[in-house]
Amino acid sequence: MSLRLNSTAPDFTAETTQGTIHFHDWIGDGWAMLFSHPKDFTPVCTTELGYMASIETEFTKRNCKIIGLSVDPVESHLNWEKDIEEIQGVMVNYPMIGDPTLSIAKLYDMLPAEEPNTSEGRTAATNQTVRSVFVIGPDKKIKLQLTYPMTTGRNFNEILRVLDSMQLTAAYKVATPVNWKNGEDVIIVPSVSDAEAKEKYPEGWKTIKPYLRIVSQPS
Repeated sequence: MSLRLNSTAPDFTAETTQGTIHFHDWIGDGWAMLFSHPKDFTPVCTTELGYMASIETEFTKRNCKIIGLSVDPVESHLNWEKDIEEIQGVMVNYPMIGDPTLSIAKLYDMLPAEEPNTSEGRTAATNQTVRSVFVIGPDKKIKLQLTYPMTTGRNFNEILRVLDSMQLTAAYKVATPVNWKNGEDVIIVPSVSDAEAKEKYPEGWKTIKPYLRIVSQPS
C-alpha cells in the first residue's frame, strides 16, 4: 500500500505501553503525530524519544497527540523507557506501539509486504526504513510524511514549525514562506480572491505579485 499526502491514515488496533488502542478512535477530533523506530535500545532513537518526552506539552498546546512505534514487543518498550529516563532525566508519558509482527510497519509502507511477519532475529539495519514521521489531521488524512536515515536524529522542533504552519492554513487559508517562523508574515493562498481577502484582512496586505500577497500572521 503506497501512502501519499492526503491519503487516509490506515486504521489499526494495537497493543501499546498504555494499553490497547484503536488508532482512529485514539486520535479523536484533533491532530496526531506517529513516529517510528527500527529497534528498541538504539542510540539515536533513545535521544529522540527522550527529547519528545521533554516537549510533549508543546504538541498538547497544539491539540496534537504523539505516539511512538518500534518494531519490538511492548515489554521491550517498557524496559527501554527506563533507560531513556535514566539517560535523559524525563519520563516517556506518551504511548509506544508494539509491532512484533511488523503489521503496522507494513501497513504504513515502511517495510515491504513480503518481509517475514516477526521482529525476531531482525536488526536495526534490516528495519532501517522504519524511521518515519506521519502527522495526521482531524480528518484522519496524512498531512506530513518524512523518513530519516538511521544515523540522523530527527528535528522535532521542525515538526512543530510545520504543524503550526498546517494549522494556520486550516484555520485562515494562508501559506507560510521559506524559513518561516511562528509570528512572522504569511502568504494569502491563491484560492482566496482579493474580494474575500478584503473581508478576512481589512487591515490590508502587501502585493508582491498577483499570486504573492503578504499579510501579518493571523492570531
